[in-house]
Amino acid sequence: MKTTKLFSQLGLLAAMSCFGLSLVFSNTAHAADSYLLAQTDYDEAYDPFTDYSEFDEESDEEADINFFRNGRFFTIGLAGGMRGFTGGFGDAFDPAPSFGIFLSYFFDLRLALSLGFQTGDHKVTFTTDNQSNTYNGNLSLTSINFDLKYYLNTQNVTRGLADLNPYILGGMGQFSRTYTLADLDGYSRDSTMGFNFGAGVEIPLMRKKAYLGLQAVYHYVNFGDENKMFIPNAGGTERLDKALEGDFYDFLAIIGMNF
Repeated sequence: MKTTKLFSQLGLLAAMSCFGLSLVFSNTAHAADSYLLAQTDYDEAYDPFTDYSEFDEESDEEADINFFRNGRFFTIGLAGGMRGFTGGFGDAFDPAPSFGIFLSYFFDLRLALSLGFQTGDHKVTFTTDNQSNTYNGNLSLTSINFDLKYYLNTQNVTRGLADLNPYILGGMGQFSRTYTLADLDGYSRDSTMGFNFGAGVEIPLMRKKAYLGLQAVYHYVNFGDENKMFIPNAGGTERLDKALEGDFYDFLAIIGMNF
C-alpha cells in the first residue's frame, strides 16, 4: 500500500517537472521569436549601410546625372563685333569694331560665371563751343568684365527653338580708356567701374562641342569727365559745344568651344 502511494507521488512529481520545463522552453522560444521579429522589423525600417545615399532627394541625383551627361564644365570663346555710344559720347566717338575673349565656368545647367576681356579703338572728334575749332584723335577703350549668366529653360518650346540656349547676364566691369588727340601733346588716361546688363543666345555646333553665340550688352559707366564741358588733355581751356556724358553698348558674335 505504501509502495503504491510512493509510486503515485513520484509520478505526480515527474508530471509537474515536465510541465515546468515545457513552460520554461516555451517562454524562451517566444522571447527568441520576439527578438527575431523585432530585429526583422528594425532591418526593414532602416539599414545604415544599404539605405545610405549622398543625395537628399531623388531630384538632386537626377539633376547631377543630367548635368554630367548633358552639361558643360566651362567654355572659351573668341568674340568680335561693333561697339557704340550713347549721349554726348555718341556725338564725340564713332562706332567701331571691338574684339575680345570670354571664359565661362558652369555651376550647373543654368548658371555660369563669365570672365571677359574686350578692347577696341574709336575715332574721336571734339568740336569746341560755337563750332570754332575741331580736334581729331583716337580713343582706346578696354574692359574686363565679370558677369553671371543665367540660361533660360527651353524644354517647353518648339523643337527648332529648343536647340538655342538663350541667356541673360549681369555683372560688373573695369573700364579703361586712353585719349590721343592730333593737335595736343601727350595723352589722357583714366579708368572707372561700371555695370553690365545683356542677353544672348548660343547655337550648338559640331554635335555640341562648339557654339556660335550672339550677344548684346549695355555698359553703364561713369567716367571722371562725365557731364564735363572741356576737352580731355587740353588743360581745361577748350570748351566743348556738348557735354561728355553717356554709356556704351556692344553687339558681339562669339565662336566658342565647350569642355
